[in-house]
Amino acid sequence: MSLPLEGIKVLDLSRYLPGPFCTQILADFGAEVIKVEDPKGGDLGRSLTPLIEGESARFYTVNRNKKSITIDLKKEEGKAIFRKLAASSDIVVDQFRPGVMKKMGLDFESLRAINEGIIYCAITGYGMTGPLRDTAGHDLNYLNLSGVTELTGSYQSMPAMSGVQIADISGGTLYSVIAILLALSSREKTGQGQLCDVAMMDASISLLAYTLGEWAGWGRLPERGNDVLTGGYACYNVYKTKDNRYVSLGAVEDKFWAEFCEKIGRPEYIKLQWNTLLQQDIQADVRAIMMGKTRDEWVEFFASSDICFTPVLTLDEMCSHPQVSAREMIIKLTNVRGSGKDVPLTGVPIKLSGTPGVAKLNFPKLGEHTNELLIEAGYTVEEIDEFKKLGAV
Repeated sequence: MSLPLEGIKVLDLSRYLPGPFCTQILADFGAEVIKVEDPKGGDLGRSLTPLIEGESARFYTVNRNKKSITIDLKKEEGKAIFRKLAASSDIVVDQFRPGVMKKMGLDFESLRAINEGIIYCAITGYGMTGPLRDTAGHDLNYLNLSGVTELTGSYQSMPAMSGVQIADISGGTLYSVIAILLALSSREKTGQGQLCDVAMMDASISLLAYTLGEWAGWGRLPERGNDVLTGGYACYNVYKTKDNRYVSLGAVEDKFWAEFCEKIGRPEYIKLQWNTLLQQDIQADVRAIMMGKTRDEWVEFFASSDICFTPVLTLDEMCSHPQVSAREMIIKLTNVRGSGKDVPLTGVPIKLSGTPGVAKLNFPKLGEHTNELLIEAGYTVEEIDEFKKLGAV
């Protein structure tokens, strides 16, 4: 069975998390992804701690089923090689700051001159335009400026940092995949490639869609930890249990809240679900009640109740959860590099009935496919040897 992106060739210049995760998704659905890496160390994500036998454990989580070629893009010979590869490729994924590829003559306009169908996805922090286009940043910075951090945390506490890289993954990964697929669809009709300008700050702002609506409707700024979906109401909250674990209640709908209240012996709270003035008192009482049992005792207590009640799981508990197993969302890479350590990897989150993605657990060594790819591009063995002497590959 062919995969939907078979025959699509991707030149991946990205590093760390955002771009590599994007291209891994493309690879899972059949694209040939070629990691273009610097001969001196390659993708910086290879050396991020923690290391397993000298290579980053995190590298394995976003780089499966790819090929690796080393090219020094600062050398003219390296630039020429990249142009030759781009001439027969479909997609380029670039995660440098704006202007870096232009200085090397490898930007979208330059590559389009030799391949009018090239789709160029530029993943940046702040985008290709605007006063911050050249500014350095990380996930935290994008979330801060987008307003997400200000809204994250407990009531009357300082802003909290997210446990996952929201901006990196929403923008650098997911929106980049969407942009690339949209550009591929457009190319089917026009034959023309295009530039995909994906900014991680833009993505973070887009995630505030509902929150912006709340601001407009209430006529006031949302308050950290004190609104409907952020901890201000008893019906939608996280509670500590007797064993210092946690459970969550998402009983926004009236029927769920009513059943919860009946079950804990507080039917009088049913009609007070949206009473703003009494929320702090109701929450305090519910917190006291939830401290009466352990987390797992509460899970058992509510087992027959369909009220959006779930335990807060640790990573190891999540990995062994029956639902996670049924959906094949955690794949174990065992005995990595002979270390005796296993690395849990995320499975394919998009389930297609006809052409499902395939998570092939092949991980390229730095430059492993350099000779193979250069020969495919038309270079001779002698030319490749010369490139190596010059340090171009």
